[in-house]
Amino acid sequence: MTATVFPPMTSEGRRPASAVRLSLAPAGSAPALLDGAWWPRSRDLAAELPALASVLDPLWGRITRVTVHPGEWPVVPRKVPVTGHVVKVGWFRFEQDPHELLLLSYHLGRWNLLVIPPETSPAAAAWLLAAAGDPRRTATASRLMADAAHLTATAEADGAGEAAWESEGGQETGGPAVPPRGDGNRPERV
Repeated sequence: MTATVFPPMTSEGRRPASAVRLSLAPAGSAPALLDGAWWPRSRDLAAELPALASVLDPLWGRITRVTVHPGEWPVVPRKVPVTGHVVKVGWFRFEQDPHELLLLSYHLGRWNLLVIPPETSPAAAAWLLAAAGDPRRTATASRLMADAAHLTATAEADGAGEAAWESEGGQETGGPAVPPRGDGNRPERV
């Protein structure tokens, strides 16, 4: 698995302040349902897609088309200008997983990326980036999102239980505290 954050070049040849948060399956790995994951910084496809395409174009060939699920993007533009060309954008409401981005290159193929919602916590996003780039996984984008939600809920519940344990001096909650026997200086009478 390749988990990489790619800082794309701007038209002036400089690196921008924010890098593309992207994880890709290793080149030449067995075909899987997902080819990686992308964690955009916003739900503005017109603003986010150029940076993604600038990273993927040299790796996968010129990206010419993208399809998304319209439920995850408030505005789906028909075309998005990227460095040197235009990417046509389409959408499928029922045929496409809501958490997936389909990318097409004119002659080179198609790729599917998990789209991690921008508001996802860094810990959950890191897990999703790694999981989607793992070529041994066979989960869909929605299944990975559900797994991440379950892991997050479990971690929060564990954290709440541990906080209660610590706040009560390490004693079990719900039961009576057992007072210490004796004062430690003299033997206790039974």
